[in-house]
This record gives sequence, C-alpha cells and structure tokens, in this order.
Amino acid sequence: MEDIRYRANDDGEPNNSAGQPIYGQILSKEITNVLVVVVRYFGGTKLGVGGLISAYKTTAKLILDESIIIKKTIDIYFQLVFDYKDMNKVMRIVKENNIEIKNQIMNLNCEYLISVRKKNAFKVEKLFTDLRCLKIKEVKQ
Repeated sequence: MEDIRYRANDDGEPNNSAGQPIYGQILSKEITNVLVVVVRYFGGTKLGVGGLISAYKTTAKLILDESIIIKKTIDIYFQLVFDYKDMNKVMRIVKENNIEIKNQIMNLNCEYLISVRKKNAFKVEKLFTDLRCLKIKEVKQ
C-alpha cells in the first residue's frame, strides 16, 4: 500500500474553508506531487464560510486548469540474464507487455535492463520468474 501524505492548511480561516476545498481540486485532477498556494487579501467584504469555500475552490480549479501538468511514471528496473536459446521466450513477454528495454549486453549470455511501471512490476516479475530459464533481479536506478 502506498503511503499517501498530504497537508491542507486553513491558516486562520474558519475550519475546512480553505485547505480542504483546494485539496479537493487536486484530487479531482488526479495529480500528485504538487503544491497549490492561494493568497487572499481582505478587501473589506466578509464572504462568510460558504463564500470562502467557493473562493478557494474556484481559485484552485482555475489555476490547475491553466497549469501544465507533466505526467511521469514510477518505474521499476529489472536485470534479466538468460541464454541465447531462450531469446524468443523472453522477447515474447517483452513484446506482449510493452516492456521497455533500457540496455542490453550480448556476450556469452544475454543481459537486459528493463523498465516497467510500478503498478505492473509484480506481474512482469512473475512472468519472467515462471520462465525458469533466466535470472531476474530488481535493480535500483
């Protein structure tokens, strides 16, 4: 299970009138690793709790709509070591699962460095482990 951490702060506004509406917009965009700061200057008009919630929520939505979202994946790297005679078996799994080969060394045996999305890592590792004709180990990058 992933350790999801977040912090939402109302910084002096009534409870849950600023931080939570902003955080709700982050959740609705399904983005992570982001910081959203909304600064409000008091202009003499009291908005009330409902008005504050609306102001913070709308501001966060507008800025997130205008932001450039950079999509990145969390990848796990594996090293595969196998004999040439098993190349077809290995390549079949690579092609069927759209696995990216980052590096390959062809000497007395074959050595691949592959990259898979974290969410698929267990499945891919099991596929290669079930082959029993190669060695697979996770490599830190």
